[in-house]
Amino acid sequence: MTSRTLQLSDKRVAHYLEQGSGEPLVLIHGVGMQAHAWYPQIDDLSRDFRVIAVDMPGHGQSAPLAAGAGLQQFVAWAIAFIEALHAGPVNLAGHSMGSLIAAGVAVTRPDLVKRVAVLNGVYRRTPEAREAVLRRAAELRSGTIDVQTPLKRWFNAEEAQQIAAHKVESWLKSVDLAGYATAYTAFAKGDEVYADGWHDIACPALVLTGSDDPNSTPEMANQMAAAAHNGRAVVIEDERHMVNLTAPEAVNRALRDWLAVATQIEAHIEAQTEAPVEPLKSEV
Repeated sequence: MTSRTLQLSDKRVAHYLEQGSGEPLVLIHGVGMQAHAWYPQIDDLSRDFRVIAVDMPGHGQSAPLAAGAGLQQFVAWAIAFIEALHAGPVNLAGHSMGSLIAAGVAVTRPDLVKRVAVLNGVYRRTPEAREAVLRRAAELRSGTIDVQTPLKRWFNAEEAQQIAAHKVESWLKSVDLAGYATAYTAFAKGDEVYADGWHDIACPALVLTGSDDPNSTPEMANQMAAAAHNGRAVVIEDERHMVNLTAPEAVNRALRDWLAVATQIEAHIEAQTEAPVEPLKSEV
């Protein structure tokens, strides 16, 4: 796995991990995490794809956005990052906050996105759920960080889950608090920003969550997948919010199935290739 940095058009530096070759697959983690949070997907999918896991602004080694930046600014950052890669349209996957960013890029710049995957994404929260995340965002902005509450919400007591929980705990404790607060506030206010745009997403769209995720619910996943032109919902039973870490085999299978879905351009090329060729008629 190679650690790289890239200077974006606004001179900010983005840090990312890269492994493998082939079609580019860009991964955007959730708030409070870092690019390493995709390690089970990097290890598996890099056998067949060029996997690029990027640190979100203000996380890991990526430069932060301005305090108060909203979801639109995070989407603009992701667009600048994809453009700076010079890799053409990419397969784009996000988890949690990263899924809001990925969906926003797919809505606003479909030319940059070959396929989009949303893992544990949120969509049109209830007023009660929105109030809860807004309270947590206010706590972070005040300088208070509660690591144990999300860990209890995301993981059960099983040994395999606790191994993942310890990794997540270390990332939460190392994240820059200001960057975390900015991203979490954008996340708390972002579930409606691109919600109407799901009807415009024409590329293959995977929407995946865990059956026991109370915030990124199966109902939300089904609604997003139904709104997209070529959407598919996958709900992994008995899993919670950090499903890419706690059920990596199931998540990797779903991602591989998604990456195998033909895009409209690929389907058109295949149809043209398979179409019978009429013999040329000679002129008399």
